Amino acid sequence: MRATENPLPTLFEISQPGREGVEAPPIPDGLPELDDCLSGVKLRQSALNLPEVGELDGVRHYTRLSQRNMSIDTEFYPLGSCTMKYNPRINEAIASLKGFSQAHPLAKEEEIQGWLAVFFQLQQILAEVSGLPHVSLQPAAGAHGELTALMMFKAYHEEHHPNEKNVILIPDSAHGTNPSSCTIAGFKTREVKSGGDGTVDMESFREALKDDVAGMMITNPNTLGIFEPQIAEISEALHSVDAFLYMDGANMNAIMGITRPGDFGVDVMHYNLHKTFSTPHGGGGPGAGPIACTDKLEPFLPVPRIEEVSSQQNGLSPTYRLSQDHPSSIGKVRTHFGNSGILLRALVYALAHGPEDLKQVSQIAVLNANYIRKRLEGEFHLPFSTDCMHEVVFTARHQKAFGARALDIAKRLIDLGYHPPTIYFPLVVHEALMIEPTETETLQTLDSFCDAMLQIAEEAKQNPELLQNAPQLQPVKRLDEVQAVKSPILVCPCDTE
Repeated sequence: MRATENPLPTLFEISQPGREGVEAPPIPDGLPELDDCLSGVKLRQSALNLPEVGELDGVRHYTRLSQRNMSIDTEFYPLGSCTMKYNPRINEAIASLKGFSQAHPLAKEEEIQGWLAVFFQLQQILAEVSGLPHVSLQPAAGAHGELTALMMFKAYHEEHHPNEKNVILIPDSAHGTNPSSCTIAGFKTREVKSGGDGTVDMESFREALKDDVAGMMITNPNTLGIFEPQIAEISEALHSVDAFLYMDGANMNAIMGITRPGDFGVDVMHYNLHKTFSTPHGGGGPGAGPIACTDKLEPFLPVPRIEEVSSQQNGLSPTYRLSQDHPSSIGKVRTHFGNSGILLRALVYALAHGPEDLKQVSQIAVLNANYIRKRLEGEFHLPFSTDCMHEVVFTARHQKAFGARALDIAKRLIDLGYHPPTIYFPLVVHEALMIEPTETETLQTLDSFCDAMLQIAEEAKQNPELLQNAPQLQPVKRLDEVQAVKSPILVCPCDTE
């Protein structure tokens, strides 16, 4: 639990004139004078106004700052919309090996056979887990995978149904990136309502399914943490009008090894490797959103494709190539595999577990979410009684009756040492609290978190102002987020030029 601390002084506040942390070496004899090198260059006419601190002061300052960070290495991170789970250090060690980390992006195929072998093997594993035989590792993130799949839909329908199919169906509980990807790909969207159990309302689906429908995007389990039991029926209905079913694979970590999207009729899906295969998440990337698809969509996959040229025989390793010879392809959706280290980490995770342990990953994730659901359901409102999968969605309805909102609960959790869960999403749930424990947390951690949530529920009844003014113990209180967006401070106030 985080203890209260005095606000950390800034480097400018501890700065002392003339104090230095580094002494620059003298300019060697024979080098031209600096003024000669900068001749004709417009030079700054005032001081930089940088802080003047010793090396030890600088080290201590940034070390203290790092200790104030919340991360998966320091706190439980029950962030329902973006799975945050432990990243095994063995993955980091292997990705740091020189043979991998120092490969040049412009190296020739024969010089990167090891990397191509990594990519090819990961493709095979992702194909097997999804039940979809063809995989592209090109998409750089989940939303990029969505867009790539929709571009493939577009290419197929332009070839088979020109100017006839321009609508994508999207459930009202969908991720916000789904309609955005549709718009970028040139489709219109049509909403499908959720039923009383939190799954797709089949009557609304049938009303929306017309001849102009090119496909449907669905998350399964959905953003409410509930498995869609009518998924095969939905797929069959879409296929009857030559439309495709895209599965947002954001929640694949709930069903991996238990059921396969290809087996219940999905035509294409993406993976979030950070959610399902433990690669790092956050910090701006690099991300990875590989897609897997059926034979019907395979001709439209991006290029280049990673293909096996020769299999292992006579003691020789297999060889691979980057193939461009696919005339119906949508083309490139990125340049180099700048996220290759992420793909390698995912492969290491998959190989370390094997089929049975990958299945257990999903089983424990579901078990942990249902444990939290059971412990908190008396004090926090459950909008749907349906059993959850990897995450559970509560609401702050009970607490709001006393004046405490979902935001207040989230801020109070920070004081108690926990990163808040996702709040106010999915949008179909008022005052939503979306909690995902993942499979990597212990029973003791789950109990401690539940105890904190139950404490907050009691505080909401007895002293709602405590929640309304939280966090109480942090150096930074609540920020004016609207003002920060409208009037960001982009210049250092200490810079007078």
